[in-house]
Amino acid sequence: MDSSRDPSPDPSDPVVLTGIGCVLPGTPDVHAFWNHVSTGTSQVSRLEKPAFAAAGLPVHAAAQLGSFDTASRLPDLAPAHAAKYNRDILATMAAVGDALADAGIARGQIAPERLSIVQSSSRGPLSWWAETITAGPEQDPYAGKATAMFRGLAGCPATLAAIAVGAKGLVTTVSSACVGGHHAIGLALRELRSGSADVVLAGGHEFPITPEVARCYLGLGDGVLSPERDDPATAVRPYDRDRRGFALGEGAMTLCLERESSARERGARIYARVLGHRALNEAHHATSMDLVGDVTASVVSGVLDDAGRKPEEIGYVCGHGTATRYNDLAESRALRRLLPHHDDADLPPHGSNKPIYGHTFGMAGIINVAATSLMLHHQRLAPTANHRTPDPECDHDHVAEGPRDTELDLAVSLSFAFGSQTSVMALEHA
Repeated sequence: MDSSRDPSPDPSDPVVLTGIGCVLPGTPDVHAFWNHVSTGTSQVSRLEKPAFAAAGLPVHAAAQLGSFDTASRLPDLAPAHAAKYNRDILATMAAVGDALADAGIARGQIAPERLSIVQSSSRGPLSWWAETITAGPEQDPYAGKATAMFRGLAGCPATLAAIAVGAKGLVTTVSSACVGGHHAIGLALRELRSGSADVVLAGGHEFPITPEVARCYLGLGDGVLSPERDDPATAVRPYDRDRRGFALGEGAMTLCLERESSARERGARIYARVLGHRALNEAHHATSMDLVGDVTASVVSGVLDDAGRKPEEIGYVCGHGTATRYNDLAESRALRRLLPHHDDADLPPHGSNKPIYGHTFGMAGIINVAATSLMLHHQRLAPTANHRTPDPECDHDHVAEGPRDTELDLAVSLSFAFGSQTSVMALEHA
């Protein structure tokens, strides 16, 4: 693309999703991602971390990435450079590169100054800091080494990925807990609609499976972090009467976003249109959210109004779906407030992918938008895995029976976070 062209795009030119790159548990690419999500095949397994057993924590299931094969995933990365990076950085670099490749964009095809990267991570390199803080001076493997600068800064996965793909536009990392993924996409929309960029790689990376993270959520009491031991794949049960909380997840995922006119011009495959984003901080309660449903319903109504659409047109809602009581109830109540004249049987299908990849915090909104876009693209609703016995207050359609072919035009993705944050993305079949 010509970087000298008019930087003021047509405001009616939609933003579209053309590429998905992922490094997730059991999921090396977008095809495996869609297979797992669309069939409800959980990647949550028995937690293989001795530190949890040593700490005596009642956490036995997680969606774990496992080893990362740098040579196959990043064949152009010199081994000397790879040795300086940690898994957070390497996985993010792979996801960013794969998103571009999936979009059919070769290096140099986009003017470097017109290519941007916005990433999200709730905690950054927490594993590195935990290891470094607990190590004595004689044990610290990074003491006096420049590699500590790479491994210890939250923004390095994005900046090093930018070097790898030649992105010279805005490169930044946001940290907004579980709504961060949505926020990254929201910033991408602003960059594209303002004409500041032609392509934005919006993603998330999260590697939180440490005892320190588990303790944070165990401290909130029962029903937040699942204690499931016998059958890890069923640990996360959204909207179910027998829910027990979520499992921790890790990995990296990036979405390639661009304006539809340029995507059509180069003959790109389009997964979905991203109609808009709205974010709201209730500024009310540190850990809880509006449980009546009015706040979330108003944010959904607002983002649809921005796009000239109506709540009655929604064909699917991709929920935050953490399998915690307050989240599940709040989402169901919000749908009823959004469509007050609908019986429960007439509410739009409402599901969650957290049974597949666990709770990935800063990456969760990215996974939600990717899954929702693929449902629009394939015209098939993904099931809510492990949903067996509905909570009486959530007793409406959660696509519990398995994948469902459909005619889907409009979908909504929800994200919520501590600090009373609410975020909504609206997407459309392209």
